[in-house]
Parts: sequence; C-alpha cells; structure tokens
Amino acid sequence: MIDLIIRAWPLLVTGTIATMGLGLASYLLSLPIGLLVAVSRLYGSRLGRLLSRVFVSFMCGTPLLVQVLLLYYGLPQMGVVLPAVPTVIAAFALHSGAFIGEDLRGAIDSVDRGQWDAGAALGAKPHLVLLLVVLPQALRAAVPTLGTRFIGAMKETSLASIVTVVELTRVAEKVGSSSFRYLEMFVIAAGIYWLLSFAIARLQALLESRLRLQHRAAAPPNPHPVMEAGA
Repeated sequence: MIDLIIRAWPLLVTGTIATMGLGLASYLLSLPIGLLVAVSRLYGSRLGRLLSRVFVSFMCGTPLLVQVLLLYYGLPQMGVVLPAVPTVIAAFALHSGAFIGEDLRGAIDSVDRGQWDAGAALGAKPHLVLLLVVLPQALRAAVPTLGTRFIGAMKETSLASIVTVVELTRVAEKVGSSSFRYLEMFVIAAGIYWLLSFAIARLQALLESRLRLQHRAAAPPNPHPVMEAGA
C-alpha cells in the first residue's frame, strides 16, 4: 500500500484540498442559511414560517444525492447553467442549512426568556436583543452540533464525484481504476476522511473548552461557597 500512496500522492493531495475546499465553502454558506431558517421559523410572518417549514421538510426528507442531481441536471433545463463545483456547493449548503436551521432554532429557543425581558427593559429593539444578547448565547450552546455538522459537510463532499467533480473520492476511483487496486485506494481515502474528521473534532473540543473557561470567568462569584460545599 505504501508504494500506491507514493505513486498517487500528488493526486491525493489535490483531491484532499478539493474536498476541504468544498466542505468549508458549503459549510460557511450553510450557516447564514441556517440562521435565516431558524429566525423565520421562530419570529417570521405566517408565510415565512410556512416557507421555512416546507424548505426544512424537503431538504431533511430527501436524499442529498437526489438534491445534487436535481440542481446539476435541473438548473440547465431552466436556463441556468452553472459549473459543477458551484452547483454542488449550493446543494450541500442548502442541505446543511436546513439541519443547521433546526439546530439553531432549538438553541435560540433554549435561551432564557429573561434575556429578552432584560433587553426590552433597557430599551433595545428586539432585533438588537436577538443579535447582541440571545444569538451569542445560542451559538455557544450550539457549538457541539455545529461541529458535528461540519464533519458531516466534509464527508458529504464525496457525493460531488457523481457529477464529475475531482475530489478525494473521485481520485480514489480513478487511481483504483487505472491500477486495479480499488480496495487499497478506498482504504486510503477512508483514512484521509477520518483524519479530517478527527482534526475537526479536536478543534471543536478546544473551542468548547475555551468557551467553558470564558463562561466561568464571566460568571459572578458564589456568595455562599460554604453552603454549596455542604450541599
């Protein structure tokens, strides 16, 4: 297997970079989509809530592969011709955005109602309370699920190979086809995906640890430490 890695190294590097680019771009686009979905479902008009529910239901209830093919083959029939890479990024972002929207909706809804009341008492408008007070707390609570979504976005890039995008899975398929060593190439590809996922998980753990430390530092001191220790 070592000789195969050495021989395919340039292609593996190129494919891994493409995978990371697709995953990062789609994830960054999915965050504002998810926030818009969450806000629409919680505070939007009746029409906005209906549209966001339908969007989430469709995106969460249909396979991502079907969504990729729907955009890739459907948009040209509507007169919109896009290269394969922007098309798959859009499909991945819409798909992840629906799930992230549900994650953020739950996180925003979990913030204590007293935060809204405190903001209103200070004369802040609702959208400022949401942006400056509620949303930072909700994002802190949503870090674990958002990190998991990022790992999922990185793995889902493998579906881009279906529409001829040359990323890691496509590289493994091409090298396996030319060398007739499919098993080894897909084991190598799986190992690279695992390393990427492991790196993201470690970054997530570090971020969670830092946020916990900041939260403890910002928390007021306990006025009754003896009573707490006795409890």
